[in-house]
Formats: sequence, C-alpha cells, structure tokens
Amino acid sequence: MRLAVEWARADKDTCRLRIGLFGASTGAAALCAAADLQGQISAVVSRGGRPDLAGEALPLVSAPTLLIVGGADTDVIELDEMALARMTCQRQLKIVPGATHRSRKKGTLD
Repeated sequence: MRLAVEWARADKDTCRLRIGLFGASTGAAALCAAADLQGQISAVVSRGGRPDLAGEALPLVSAPTLLIVGGADTDVIELDEMALARMTCQRQLKIVPGATHRSRKKGTLD
C-alpha cells in the first residue's frame, strides 16, 4: 500500500487528492500503512477483516477509521472490538446484520 500512496503522491494528476485506504479480509495492511504514513491518509475502511493483526500500529493510526464486520462473524466482531479499543483516532465499528465476511448476495453490504 505504501508504494501505491507514493505513486499517487508523485503523479501530477493525483498528487493533490486526499487518499483513503481500504482493506478487506485482514484489513491490517491498510491500518499499518495509515500508521506508517502519518498525515498522508485521510480515512481508512476495513471490511470483514482482522484489524487486530495490525498490532502495535493500531494506536498510531491518526486517520478516521471505519471497521465493518458481518453480524454472523461473531469471533471476528470480538477481534474488531479489541482493535477498536486500542485505537485513539476517530473510529467506528459497524456491524452488518446477518452478513459474513464471505457475503456474496447482491446488496448484502449495501
């Protein structure tokens, strides 16, 4: 992710745009990149993942962060709540009722 951000910052067409990071599955990569790129990331979204795997990077994330997890992923909800508690930035956890990280039914995550 860091390389993608560096590319966007160097490109004349995108260098002035605000950057948001999206992580799916683990979501930890987006959070680690946001912690590493302090001040360069405007927002982070992690969907259906394991943000807890970002470990020591969690309290370093300064960008507003949204964690999205399926309501049927009960084990993952607990891990997301633990990760959320370690973060100090503006943050929110949204639980999608009945969904899982494998939700493929059209409109489930809408």
